[in-house]
Amino acid sequence: MKYLRQFSIILLISLIGEVLHNLIPLPVPASIYGLAILFTALAGGILSLDKVKETGYFLIEVMPLMFIPAAVGLLGAYHVLMPILLPYAVITLLSTLLVMFVAGRVTQFMTEEDVQNE
Repeated sequence: MKYLRQFSIILLISLIGEVLHNLIPLPVPASIYGLAILFTALAGGILSLDKVKETGYFLIEVMPLMFIPAAVGLLGAYHVLMPILLPYAVITLLSTLLVMFVAGRVTQFMTEEDVQNE
């Protein structure tokens, strides 16, 4: 029952993100609104981490499975992707490396700042 309650909370926040996406005329995906709402609720103490922690861990564990349908969809579009495969691969590689670098630097900055505050 605990997992159902936690999943319901996450779904409710996602629903609020969908509503905001339809109400606010900005090119921001509904999932980003949902993440911002969840982050604000957790950081502001409106929602305690214990209310969503186990289900959040579960969703992170099954996240790789969510990419399988997208990969299969790419296989169906093979004839469209073949002429642009090299530029697509280079852009994907460079953007992945850039994201890894920036995420690593931000993590280092945050952990160093966290150590200094202790």
